[in-house]
Amino acid sequence: MKEYHVAVLVIGILLAAGILYLVRRDHIYIRQGMFWILVAIATLAFAFWPTLIDVIGGALGIAYPPTLLLLAAIIVVVLKALFADIALTKVNRDLRRLNQRIALLEAEHPVDEHAGMPHVPAANETPAQLAANEKARRSGL
Repeated sequence: MKEYHVAVLVIGILLAAGILYLVRRDHIYIRQGMFWILVAIATLAFAFWPTLIDVIGGALGIAYPPTLLLLAAIIVVVLKALFADIALTKVNRDLRRLNQRIALLEAEHPVDEHAGMPHVPAANETPAQLAANEKARRSGL
C-alpha cells in the first residue's frame, strides 16, 4: 500500500468513527448519518481498491478517470443541498401551520397576560357579561 492509500484509509476510518459518535450522541439524525456512513464506506472502498476508480472510469468512457471522483463529489453535494432544502421547506411549513393553530387556539381562548392562564367563561355567562368582563380584565380592573 502506498502512502496516499494509507491516508485515504485513515480518513475513511476517522470519518466513519466521527459519524457514529455524532449519531450516538444524538447530534445528527440517523437518516443524515447513513448518508455520511455511505460516504465513509466509499472512501474506504477507494482506499482498499485504488484501481476501482480506473475500472469505473474506463467503463464509462472517461478519458481521465480521477475526474470521475470530482464529478461524483459535485453531484453528491448538489443532491445533499437539494435534500437539505426540501427538509428545510418541510420544517418551515410545519412551523407556519403550528403557529396558525396556536393563533386559532388563542383566539378561541384568550390568555390573561397577568396570570398566564386562559380565561374560561362561566356556563351561565351571557355574551354581554363576557364582553364586559373581557373589557374590565384588559383595562386592569
